[in-house]
Amino acid sequence: MEKQRFLSLDVFRGATVCLMIIVNTSTGTGTDPFPFLVHAPWIGFTAADLVFPSFLFAVGNSMSFGDPAKGTEAAYLAKVLKRTVILFLLGVLLYWYPFIREGADGSWAAIPLGETRVTGVLQRIALAFCLSSIAVRHLPAKALYVLSALLLLFYWGALMWWGAPGEELTKLGNAGTRFDLWLVGQSHLYRKDAGFDPEGMLGVLPSVVNVLAGYLCGRHLRRETDMRRSVGELLAAGAVLVALALLWAPLLPIAKKLWTSSYVILTVGLDLLILAGLVFLIEIRKKTKGTWFFQVFGKNPLVLYLFSELLTYGAEALPIGPKHHLYDWVATTVFLSAIPGKIGVLLFSTSFMLLCWALGFWLDRRKIVIRI
Repeated sequence: MEKQRFLSLDVFRGATVCLMIIVNTSTGTGTDPFPFLVHAPWIGFTAADLVFPSFLFAVGNSMSFGDPAKGTEAAYLAKVLKRTVILFLLGVLLYWYPFIREGADGSWAAIPLGETRVTGVLQRIALAFCLSSIAVRHLPAKALYVLSALLLLFYWGALMWWGAPGEELTKLGNAGTRFDLWLVGQSHLYRKDAGFDPEGMLGVLPSVVNVLAGYLCGRHLRRETDMRRSVGELLAAGAVLVALALLWAPLLPIAKKLWTSSYVILTVGLDLLILAGLVFLIEIRKKTKGTWFFQVFGKNPLVLYLFSELLTYGAEALPIGPKHHLYDWVATTVFLSAIPGKIGVLLFSTSFMLLCWALGFWLDRRKIVIRI
């Protein structure tokens, strides 16, 4: 018999959104945050590098509560494509926002759509969700494991074979960058690395594995009646995957910005270990005190993520005097002037997260759940 809800999965999803907002707002204040809140510059791994793949893992968890075989093929595909298009367009609009900018002469003009980033976080979520949804509709669980392995091996091969000779793992020479420049052009990519985009199109393929892993994990938990055995299985699987990632790393380095296959294996393994701990504490030991805080984030995750990004971009676009915009002015004047250094940055990003949580709490109190 399948269980209908797991509080631990809801807490995992909510905690991921919570940490994503903290990580995203820990930079841009003029002061370096704690190292674990900053993504690895290239090769390597920090706690911040676990957040985005965990969100994809949580997307897969949510998919496991539906029945992929339900309805006609046309109806299912229409539903998946509708959500994919909406998410993708929201991502494009997010990077186009606030749609106007101030020129050097002080005048304001519209930002051309031709200069807007097409790739991005929501776009990757949209495409990974789409491909994963089609896979779970047509393939049994065992075939999904095989598909995941094939995707990771294919992506490894693509990086090695299609990258510029001798520059396969560099920012501008890797296969993903070359593909993005050919497909969408530099004007539609991330602007800070002159053509390299950490959420490029080719990287969607290994990202699908993060979603499928979340789906398979959620599916397993719903079908398993012995929770203690489930915890043991999650711990074992997580430990094996982490070990495999570390063994693979000398051949294919762990790199979030390239979304390497070893990085996928590592993040899935860590997610399984974290989820095992949550299942043990919440489902077995019934330690539910304080979980409501993360449930607030978990009920409207995409809405609160969008709100946090719009609030950030809006504050960064609003000038305060000749040297500051609202975002860094609040960080430096309100927080860093009172508590300088890394702790001040953490307090600023935590306060920003709590502001987003307040919107989620307001929505929750009114029983508003916005599904995309």
